[in-house]
Formats: sequence, C-alpha cells, structure tokens
Amino acid sequence: MDAFSDPGSIPGASTPDGPGQHARAVVRSASSLASLPHPIVHMSRMIVRRLVAAITIVASATVPVHAQSPDVVRTKARAWREANEWALVRELADFAALPNLARDSVGIARNAAWLVRAFEREGFVMRTLDGRGGTPVVTGELRVPGATRTVLLYAHYDGQPVDASQWRSDPWTPQLRGPRGDTVPIATSGRPDPEARLYGRSTSDDKGPIIAVLGALRALRAAGTRPSVNVRLFLEGEEEVGSPHLRAVLQAHRAVLAGADAWLFLDGPVHQSRRPQIVFGARGTLGLELTTYGPIKPVHSGHYGNWAPNPALQLAEVLSSMRSADGTIRIADFLDDVPPPSASERAAIAALPPIDAALRAELALGWTEADGATLAERLLLPSINVRGFRSGGIRGQAANVVPSLAGASIDFRLVPNQTPARVQAKVEGHLRGLGWTVVHDEPDSAMRARTPKLIRLEWREGGYPSVRTPLDAPAARALVAAATKTLGESPLLVPTLGGSLPLAPIVEVLGVPVIVLPTVNHDNNQHAADENLRLRNLFDAVDLFVGVLHGLDRHWPATPARLRPRAER
Repeated sequence: MDAFSDPGSIPGASTPDGPGQHARAVVRSASSLASLPHPIVHMSRMIVRRLVAAITIVASATVPVHAQSPDVVRTKARAWREANEWALVRELADFAALPNLARDSVGIARNAAWLVRAFEREGFVMRTLDGRGGTPVVTGELRVPGATRTVLLYAHYDGQPVDASQWRSDPWTPQLRGPRGDTVPIATSGRPDPEARLYGRSTSDDKGPIIAVLGALRALRAAGTRPSVNVRLFLEGEEEVGSPHLRAVLQAHRAVLAGADAWLFLDGPVHQSRRPQIVFGARGTLGLELTTYGPIKPVHSGHYGNWAPNPALQLAEVLSSMRSADGTIRIADFLDDVPPPSASERAAIAALPPIDAALRAELALGWTEADGATLAERLLLPSINVRGFRSGGIRGQAANVVPSLAGASIDFRLVPNQTPARVQAKVEGHLRGLGWTVVHDEPDSAMRARTPKLIRLEWREGGYPSVRTPLDAPAARALVAAATKTLGESPLLVPTLGGSLPLAPIVEVLGVPVIVLPTVNHDNNQHAADENLRLRNLFDAVDLFVGVLHGLDRHWPATPARLRPRAER
C-alpha cells in the first residue's frame, strides 16, 4: 500500500489532537490521484508529501517545547511506545527485508527511497546527495522554531555480505524468535516479549537504530511536543565497505552539511554488561592483503619438499614477525605515535563494570592476550588482527604438495595520532628490513624466478585514522546530562569503541565533534550469520532518543555569539 493512501502512516495520525488531523485531510483530498496519468500521480504525491511535512511542522510548532516537564513528556512518550511496540517490530522487519549490499545498486536505491519516504512522513525535508562514485547519501532536516542547537544523526543503511547457508533462516526474511529460539509471529495486539530477538541482516547494524529514531519522533509528537534541537540526518550507504567515498562526499557537499553543532553516531552495541554507554571515539582502520610465492605451480611434497620454498611457512613467519601470540606488535617504532590515555580516560576506564570473566566464559576462552589487562584497556591500543589465511587445502581437500601461493588478510586498528599512511610506511619498512622485496602488483614468472623473498602487499581503500572527542567537551557534557536525566543514572562513559567508524573524515572536513550513542545488544552477531536485535534494546533506544532529542538544549545553552547570527537571519 502506498504511504499516502494510509492515514495511519501520517505524522500524528495515532494522536487525536496531533497535526495528523490536518494531514489526513490533505491525504483524503489526494485520493482521486489514482485516475490521473502516472507521471502526474508521481508529481502530485511528491507535492502532497511536502504539504504533509509542512503541516506537521507548523501544527506542532504552536506548543512550546518545554511547556510540559521532562518527566511528563517521558511518561507520555513511553506510553505511546508501549502501545506501538508491535508496529515498531513490524516496521523494522519490513525495512530489514530490503537487501542492502553496497555493491547492489538496485537494492541500495530501494533502501534509500524507503528512508526518504519514512522521514518525510515525520516532517523532514529530505534530499539525496550524489555519492561521488559511491552509493547515494540520504540526508534530511527537521527545523524546530526557536532551536539554538543543531544535531546531526548518523546511521548507515548498507549491510555486510551474507552466506545464507550459515543462517538458520533467510537473512532477508526477518524472523522473530523467543528467548528459547522458537519462532514467534509478529502480532498486532498485546506486547511482545522484550527478550525476543528479530533475526535478519542489518536488524541491529544499523537499521534498528534508524527505526528507533522514527519511533522517538512519533512518541514526542504523541506526547504533544517535539525535539528541542534542529535535527539533521546523514544516512550512508557504504559504511560496511569502508566508506571509501565519504571524504569526497563531505567535501563536495560541505555547504549543505556544515552548521551542525555535533554529530551523533547511532552505531555500535551497548556495553557487554547491557548498561547504556556513550562512546567518545572509535579506533581507525586499515586493511591489507599479503601474498607470498612458492613454485609457479604446486609440486609433489615428497619429491620437492625441503627444497622448493613453502609460501605458507614463509607467510607464517612474516605474520609472527609483525605480531606475537600475545598481541604485542613487533614492528619497529609502530607505537611511537601512540599517546598515553588522559586522566579523564583512565578514570572512565576504571569506572566501567568488570565484564572480562563473563566474556571469557561466554566465548569459551581459556586465556586472553591481555596479560592481566582488561578489554577496555586493550581497546586504547592499536592492534593487528589476522582475519584470514589461505594456502593449499586441509582435511578432505589436502594434497601432498608444496603450494604455489599463500595469502593472508589483516586488519589494523589505529588509535589517535596514527594515520594509515604512516602505518603503511612502517609495515613496508619492517618487511624490507627483513630482506623481503615488496611489490604491489601481481609479479610475473620472470620476477618470481629472480627474487628470493617476494611478497605482494595490497592496501585496501577506505582506511581512516582514529578519533576521540574529549570527555569534557561541551557537546559531550550536554549529551551525558541529557542521557542521565532520561535513564535515571549516568550511562557508562567509554573513551573509544573497539571497532572502527568513519569519524575522522567528518572531523577533518567539517571540524565538528562526533560522539557515538550505541543502543543495540552486544551479542547481536554483528557482521556474522544470524545477526539479531533484542527487542528490549529497540524499545530502550526509543526512550533514550526521546530524552536526548527533547532535553539536549537544557544542558547545552547557546552562547550569545551563537545567538546573534540566528537573530540576524
């Protein structure tokens, strides 16, 4: 059903006194569009959509944001959420059913169109930006009369590739399962079990948070209010492939994207203790593929073993020269750029609840590489991870040969002051110091024949450095205060996320602070088979976004210098 033939999809439609009363009249007047030629229908629906957005904004602007106390707003918003939990689950299931691989231009376009329609119904003025050779970026803005701050919400709508054979159910047909793993139908009445989980690609990374934002906007409207800040959107379609075009997009559309006081990244999991957390940065990332060479073709291991160089053993030696079994990085000067943690970062780490023993039990780990340090402490350091190794065959595919090639895939996690370019230079210098000839293109047989120790390095595009926003930055203090008021307790404050997010290009191009507000469950199988979102996390995210969007301005007053330009306009 088209969104504009369904009054229930119009902002405020579920609220008797909301602006949807007015919007529904516009929709009913458009019911005769079906008899018009298709191009006219399309244009007319666009006009109706914009009228609905305008009516929603004007009608909701008549009530002061803080006419009601924050506690009253939260109570009303929570009541709306509790009455609409099944609708939120169904909406997420519908959205997650759209395949969203960045390389699938048709699927990505469908996802982008879904986002435009969904946020236009909430009063946003939407725009799709050219991806500068990549996927389109979906942006939007909700202007709030009288607001003195602007917050931009970042999420991504692309997902990781899937191997359907590894999933219990079709990754593009979301399935709700109870706490015991039994399939549960998505109902229309009552309330769902908050411990149930919706399984499907991108349910948690990153479509779940997007649905939570939509739910928070509707809950605020149902409570008779609106955000206290201007809200912008930046919804990226290639984060899962390393955001290779993000910097070019930011530079090309700087004028459109400038002006936000802070970016909030709605990505990543809550703390492993299940407590909410605010994260003030993320490690950078850099990918590398390595190849070593043996004979030009596999040869009999009995006839040529111990004579023809074995590329698998050579590559194993290369990897162990870069990193020890306990995670120590052996590359000379690799840690020279790494700063010690600040006093506030050390204090934040010390305040985190202990979770290492529980994680070891959950992951069946007999030991860790940390030598007594906690996981949180280790995330402040750079790392080298071997994410794949291949040479010859094993088990049923094993053959008694010296293989021709060996390959490994590495991901580096970077911390502040490290850059992809400097890491690349140090790695290549390390290998040359060990006597390896480093090449970046596939060598021919002549080069292989004349070069004793030959290794090919392929540096992956899309790497970026680490970013950390100071914990005492004004935007950080305001977000912590608003979240604390909403949650009834302070969230955990984490200096950096262990994973990587494309924060650096945003900070470098736009000069704006970036903070991560994660909401999904830590055990969501992110990037793997059977990715899932625990419903309790979805519902908690709606409540958290309500409190942040409605209360942020109370803790972040604009300075006189900032107010003057707005008054002049």
